[in-house]
Amino acid sequence: MKFDLKKFLADRSVPIMFIIICSVCIPLSGFSTGYLLNEIVTRIVRNTFLILSLLIPIMAGMGLNFGMTLGAMAGEIALIFTSDWQIWGIPGVVLAMILSIPISILLGTLCGTLLNKSKGREMITSYIISFFINGIYQLVVLYMMGPIIPIIHEAIKLPRGYGIRNTVSLLNLRQSIDNLISINVFGVKIPVLSFVIIILLCLFIVWFTKTKLGQDMRAVGQNMEVARAAGINVERTRVLSIVMSTVLAGFGMILYLQNMGNIATYSSHSQIGMFCIAALLVGGASVDKASIGNVFLGVILFHLMFIVAPKAGTVITGDSMIGEYFRVFISYGVITLALVMYEAKKHKKKKMAEGSDDEK
Repeated sequence: MKFDLKKFLADRSVPIMFIIICSVCIPLSGFSTGYLLNEIVTRIVRNTFLILSLLIPIMAGMGLNFGMTLGAMAGEIALIFTSDWQIWGIPGVVLAMILSIPISILLGTLCGTLLNKSKGREMITSYIISFFINGIYQLVVLYMMGPIIPIIHEAIKLPRGYGIRNTVSLLNLRQSIDNLISINVFGVKIPVLSFVIIILLCLFIVWFTKTKLGQDMRAVGQNMEVARAAGINVERTRVLSIVMSTVLAGFGMILYLQNMGNIATYSSHSQIGMFCIAALLVGGASVDKASIGNVFLGVILFHLMFIVAPKAGTVITGDSMIGEYFRVFISYGVITLALVMYEAKKHKKKKMAEGSDDEK
């Protein structure tokens, strides 16, 4: 089979672009290798679990699940409860994960059911659903926590006596998993337990794709009508993919926030879906195809750019805000580029199929 360089470069245009950007920005930033390695390891540990939660809906043909934000909100609510009950360390993380499961299942089922009503427009629908559920989340956290949902500690309440403060401290929970088992390699801290958890999720996804349900999801993703004719309950399978993604996103958000050490109550979840999807696309994934390799490459390239761009912007222009604007512009731009490329490819395939039908 002849190697097509043009096709190879076109399929990997986004990762190649980011490799070039990072290659230019790293020397300009002036950061040491040790600093960059420590930062990258931290970002991998913090973000990878969340990004992995996007793979199952893509396999089921649901596209990029912007509704993962629902799982992030479930994780935040669970952490608010564990913080209020003063359960810290590993028990606090485990309890938060357990508490997030029923909330994630409820929200995931709602999201999946609505997405079944809008086949072919899942991404924009999940994006709007996340805004809708965010409004309910704000109502619960701002007005219902205190008067209706018991909150014991005044420290996390707003001064008026109800509602949760803008920031909830997780200082006693901070990096409890990251620090439990960690080693230092040439000055780079490696949180072993955190990597073990991420690897276990990767192994679960690999195993899951080989199960009956995983094969059903793959079949649904390739062709819903053929899958239905084969006796697969297409609607149920699609809902299950979103529920699984939402539950995993809830776990990922808990791991993310225990690494950060605090909850920005009203904004932590707002951009998490956008940045996770951007990172996945930077790794070379598309709307209908993504792998574990795309996740790791994406989180390294995307967050490396996030680290070095502001400093490089300062060196080039004298204004650090240029770097900030650049990385926000890039994160949205990558999603736009990926969606445009996907639609162009789909249109090209459709035209080729119509051409072959005309020949017949």
